[in-house]
Amino acid sequence: MTAPRTPRTPRKVFGRLSLPERNYVADALRTETVGGVLLLVAAVAALVWANIPALHDSYESVSHFHFGPETLGLNLSIAHWAADGLLAIFFFVAGIELKRELVAGDLKDPKAAALPVVAALCGMAVPAIVYTLTNTAGGGSLAGWAVPTATDIAFALAVLAVIGTSLPSALRAFLLTLAVVDDLFAILIIAVFFTDGLDFAALGGAIVGLAVFWLLLRKGVRGWYVYVPLGLVIWGLMYNSGVHATIAGVAMGLMLRCHTREGEEHSPGQHIEHLVRPLSAGLAVPLFALFSAGVSLSGGELADVFTKPETLGVVLGLVVGKTLGIFGGTWLTSRFTRASLSDDLQWADVFAVATLAGIGFTVSLLIGELAFEGDAAMTDGVKAAVLTGSVVAAALATVLLKVRNAKYRRMTEAEERDEDLSGIPDIYEEDDPAYHLRMAAILEKKAAEHRRIAEEIESARLAEVPGGAGGEGGGPA
Repeated sequence: MTAPRTPRTPRKVFGRLSLPERNYVADALRTETVGGVLLLVAAVAALVWANIPALHDSYESVSHFHFGPETLGLNLSIAHWAADGLLAIFFFVAGIELKRELVAGDLKDPKAAALPVVAALCGMAVPAIVYTLTNTAGGGSLAGWAVPTATDIAFALAVLAVIGTSLPSALRAFLLTLAVVDDLFAILIIAVFFTDGLDFAALGGAIVGLAVFWLLLRKGVRGWYVYVPLGLVIWGLMYNSGVHATIAGVAMGLMLRCHTREGEEHSPGQHIEHLVRPLSAGLAVPLFALFSAGVSLSGGELADVFTKPETLGVVLGLVVGKTLGIFGGTWLTSRFTRASLSDDLQWADVFAVATLAGIGFTVSLLIGELAFEGDAAMTDGVKAAVLTGSVVAAALATVLLKVRNAKYRRMTEAEERDEDLSGIPDIYEEDDPAYHLRMAAILEKKAAEHRRIAEEIESARLAEVPGGAGGEGGGPA
């Protein structure tokens, strides 16, 4: 006779994170939020600098100022250095994040990985379809189909910081993982669709450099003075090969070891990410924004965003395509994997996060420059469309998240509560007998204190009552 099969507990979508994952997400998002605020400041500064008539010429002069060794093919404008050079740091961090997710994060488990991967893929495919349909119907160029496919996690978190909304950790982790997968596919799009011609000698040199980089890592060689010069050589060769130079950053990030060995508190990848992430979020990305977001935003040009099929396609792709793609991908994954939504959340929360993911900035601006290279007017129009779509998505997300903010605050407080003062949130200790013994001792101490106070109050009350135990002579004089 076969034993009865134990029913499986349905897996929860946006369920509680493990404690190490929660701590990693909190640390990563803290840096990204600060970087996002700097990104917002840089974007606003660029718009002010480019739109004040007295300053406009100086913005153009600085952006197009060239420097660098001509003999190495690196005499580039400041804007070009920001896009191809500084963003390589951003993609280096993205490569480390992706590697960590693959070996130690949510993407390690295929079942857990299905949700963010499917959501990210749908969140890129649907905006591309929306853009393509809009431009097919309006007779526009299909070159910008990839512009609305990217989510800017730093910008999204900056919006959360500005509006004062605190998402539960599970939704924040989903947003972060979604952005990591999103970055991966954006990298693939740049590598495959925006490589015109190849210099095989330079590409071969870059590959040899990456092989040396990998070998040094495997041999345990340490020292920034080894890897930084080698990384610069690899970057320069990749740039001259015709492949977008940011691919070099991703490749080097993916090579770092992101799992810990015996005796290690942090893996080399985590250690380097901790060092480089502030440089990426606090300097590289804001500087890129400063020299990429400076487009003219007069009334007529803003109106043109909604009349030209290319720019309208970008706006609709970000606002409508991203939301429907991510929400639809999440719902389909839940439907076909029999995973149920966490008891604390509703599908309205997922829809609000999907709307927030419609904020596309850094990678969208980069792809816009690549898609319409040589057409300055269209490039500026697409950048204006990215800004417009991101602002609309941020406004919609603000309204949707504010409606649920009181519940989010209660959930966040529950996640952070540490009544036994162990340094670990109580929800992670519910199965630990020692936690309950600590709580019993704390509650017994509180109970004893309350009994003492009650006895003192009772004694004082009896002393005030005529004829009470504390009265002298047992009665009135």
